Amino acid sequence: MDLEISTRLCALDEEVRAACAGRLAEVDRVAEKNALRVHGSFVDHHVALADFSGTTGYGYDDRGRDNLDRVFAGAVGAEDALCRPQFMNGTHAITVALFGMLRKGDVLLSVTGSPYDTLHKVVGIEGEGYGSLQEYGIIYREIPLLPDGSCDLDEIRRQSPDANVVYIQRSRGYDARRMSFGRAEIEPVIRAAKQANPNAKVIVDNCYGEYCEESEPCAYGADLIVGSLIKNPGGGIAETGGYIAGKADCVERCAHRLTVPGSGKEIGSYPFGYRSLYLGIYLAPMITANALKTGIYTSCLMEKLGFAVNPSFQEKRNDITTSVAFGDEGKLIRFVQEIQKTSPVDSFLTPEPWDMPGYADPVIMAAGCFTAGSSIELSCDAPIRPPYTAYLQGGLNYSVSRYSILKAVDSIL
Repeated sequence: MDLEISTRLCALDEEVRAACAGRLAEVDRVAEKNALRVHGSFVDHHVALADFSGTTGYGYDDRGRDNLDRVFAGAVGAEDALCRPQFMNGTHAITVALFGMLRKGDVLLSVTGSPYDTLHKVVGIEGEGYGSLQEYGIIYREIPLLPDGSCDLDEIRRQSPDANVVYIQRSRGYDARRMSFGRAEIEPVIRAAKQANPNAKVIVDNCYGEYCEESEPCAYGADLIVGSLIKNPGGGIAETGGYIAGKADCVERCAHRLTVPGSGKEIGSYPFGYRSLYLGIYLAPMITANALKTGIYTSCLMEKLGFAVNPSFQEKRNDITTSVAFGDEGKLIRFVQEIQKTSPVDSFLTPEPWDMPGYADPVIMAAGCFTAGSSIELSCDAPIRPPYTAYLQGGLNYSVSRYSILKAVDSIL
């Protein structure tokens, strides 16, 4: 492998690292606080080697599974959790949460505009409607974001009184909105919705945002948070799975949707053992910090080269995703292909745009990961549509990720 970087980029690398130093130090401070909370949950719940063993059959009295739920709940500041390998992805976990909390005639109100592409068919706003919320008689409404990318609190207060679930998407997804959301943006939304309707349940799609701040949305009013274990909270070790965490009664309702009504959390075996899930959860705050550092570095580098980025390296980050607008299809494709070329796995493959299920446009994706589709590992994907924006996320190893970004930049200059 050619490890050489051009002299110009070596000088720019030094300049960028110096400019980012203060922001990187703040990431380390937050990571330390989160790591101590996670560690405390392991100690408090007496994690033992026996918890790592797998089970078969129905999974009654599966100590490792049940303690994993408790440990994860403590790690994110929730009353209870479903932290399970049986969740196939984040969209599956969100779907279970929505079906768990909604019944025929109920209203689902999305207050962050239209949800991520893969949820459109779940809700029923696209596709044939097979098994969608709307097919089950659930009413869907959404409130667009304001022109500045913030939530419309007045409209949320107006529409929340008859809403059963208020849905908040933390990450931008492929949307062009200005920012992802953290506590400063989410807490006022929860407060507005609850003031208008104390009975409304607030569900936060927490994907890409775990451990980016000192607390998770459960700490400031969310009834449920939902996400994938092959993103931040799995620490690059968890090989599958997802989670639903929050108020105990809400988690219980979701458990009966995930498994069987009447059995809920009490069943579900996993013969492969839980060691990778426990270890990934334990490492997650520090791994997330590496991903955040990669994003900050990328933003600073690309800004200095004249590309439009979001967020800026100087802005506070609420998730691990950085978008770079190339304005040119060829540059976008070359950048993504170079990320694949410098990946530790499948570096010899060349990604091309393809019609990926669940997406409206062809998508090109660099994903040379140890776990297929893992977004906490350095990856990059993009819908092939103007302004030809790449969405970069993850980075297990900040030093190597920095090198990969430099090589990708070298390929388009």
